[in-house]
Amino acid sequence: MNSYSYNRGGGFFSSIPPAIKNIILINILVMIMISLNREYMILNFALFYPTSPNFHIWQLITHMFMHADFWHIFFNMYTLFIFGTVLERIWGTKKFLVFYFVTGIGAALMHMGVQFIQAQVFISEGMWDAYAMLKMTPTVGASGAIYGVLIGYAMLFPDSVLTLVFPPISLKAKWFVLIFAAIELVTGVFGVYGNVAHFAHLGGMLFGWLLILYWKKRKRMY
Repeated sequence: MNSYSYNRGGGFFSSIPPAIKNIILINILVMIMISLNREYMILNFALFYPTSPNFHIWQLITHMFMHADFWHIFFNMYTLFIFGTVLERIWGTKKFLVFYFVTGIGAALMHMGVQFIQAQVFISEGMWDAYAMLKMTPTVGASGAIYGVLIGYAMLFPDSVLTLVFPPISLKAKWFVLIFAAIELVTGVFGVYGNVAHFAHLGGMLFGWLLILYWKKRKRMY
């Protein structure tokens, strides 16, 4: 098991493991930068479809640190803090960062794969306005990596009981994750909440699941 030391006597913030702390701080800093110059930040650092003139390869990573509004960043960072902290303390900082970026980039690749299928349909049907909109629609958020963190937690602690605030339902972690995955699949297929990248969430879960299976096979879980 990887380990690291942290200052138990330095207050609440100092007890947060380093990767989680720095990811949250970077997300907050980027949110401030977005509030100062939203157009510049979106055009350069949000994720665009590869045929878009706004696409840059670094967006596969930078989009993970951008959020649409306060509630978007709040729920993502809160979930990261609750579940990611546990994973980083078990795996260590370096391994957690590998997991976080693999799931985040994997989520982006899944999202773009689905966009590619949509683009082919739009092109074949002559729906050029829809294709143009697809190319120019930015994607932001750490949700893909966050869903990866959720499945990572559920795979390590499948029988851990989690309770939602609303509705106040308690279930084992493995069932929560399966329900979340099913909801994302259904809403993605049927286009519910069209401004949400449902398949990016599923991509984060898929890559997280595959990476943990790989680590288990190689006996590198801890």
